[in-house]
Amino acid sequence: MDNGFNGRQRASKYKRRRRILYWILIPIMLLILVGVGYGTFLFSKTKLAADNSYDNVRNGQASTLRTKDIEPIKDSFSVLIIGVDTSEKRASDGNPRSDSLILATVNVKDARVEMTSIPRDSYVHIQSDKKDIDKYTKINAAHAFGGPELTMQTVEEKFQVPIDYYVRFDFDAFLKIIDALGGIDVDVPVSFTEQNSKDEADAISLKKGKQHLNSEEALALARTRHIDNDIERGKRQQLIIESIVNEATKFSSINKYSSIIDAVGQNMKTNLTFNQMLSIAKFGMTNKIEIKSLNLEGQDAPQNGVYYYSLNEDSVQSVANEFANELNISKPFPNATPYQDESSDTKSSNE
Repeated sequence: MDNGFNGRQRASKYKRRRRILYWILIPIMLLILVGVGYGTFLFSKTKLAADNSYDNVRNGQASTLRTKDIEPIKDSFSVLIIGVDTSEKRASDGNPRSDSLILATVNVKDARVEMTSIPRDSYVHIQSDKKDIDKYTKINAAHAFGGPELTMQTVEEKFQVPIDYYVRFDFDAFLKIIDALGGIDVDVPVSFTEQNSKDEADAISLKKGKQHLNSEEALALARTRHIDNDIERGKRQQLIIESIVNEATKFSSINKYSSIIDAVGQNMKTNLTFNQMLSIAKFGMTNKIEIKSLNLEGQDAPQNGVYYYSLNEDSVQSVANEFANELNISKPFPNATPYQDESSDTKSSNE
């Protein structure tokens, strides 16, 4: 009986750790585990990596949609997770477009995280006086025009909720983290063929079902979008993140953390400070975190031979109001229909 109880305690502990990274990714997991083995070394190395990754976006100022400065974990806050492709081919074309966008809110009072994936081809308004830009185009162009700052501003304009923090990572970090872990176990939801990180056509083929993926295979699963739509693609990206966390939080992965920290430190930018990351990690360890994924709706909307995705405005407004509730601020769209989606995925950090 005691062995069974202890086993459940250990399982609960590991699952609590992995759920935290749904919204702040690998850096926080590294902070959570600083107390094991060579923890002092890892702690110092992680702090250095976090300091090197810090970006004083907006000159350290709060969102213009905020009426006061906020501080995690004293206040509820939002995080925009930005995935970009900074491979040599993409870099030669100029600043990279964002390849994935996940908006998450952290409700401190109720210990809840809500998130949604924003399709990269969403047709939105992008405006910047600095860059002399005022046009409607794909949301992923915001990063190419003005980096994380303009991306945050564009998402704010669309959802009318403040974006407090961002975490940007690139595919190099993605590949190196999975390589350091020795691959990840994933229940692949659909069979497909996709190009690899060098854009070689049909280089990766995967069958539906549970299997162990290397970094190239995992990246192909996260990137593929021609088999269905960007909404489903966003769900697959969240599946990959969870699989990374599952592997990273295994006891056997402890000796791999130094390599993971190197990968993250070299390929990540954020306006979260090390102390803020640490306070978030402590919050996650001492609370039962509920994780809820919200689904946006929309449809294909090509124009002049260019593919765009048109977000359903009612869906956007309902999700925006849901986020506003989590941030304890006024609803930006008070007349919108309350968010309801039976297919939303709700999980707990100690499942």
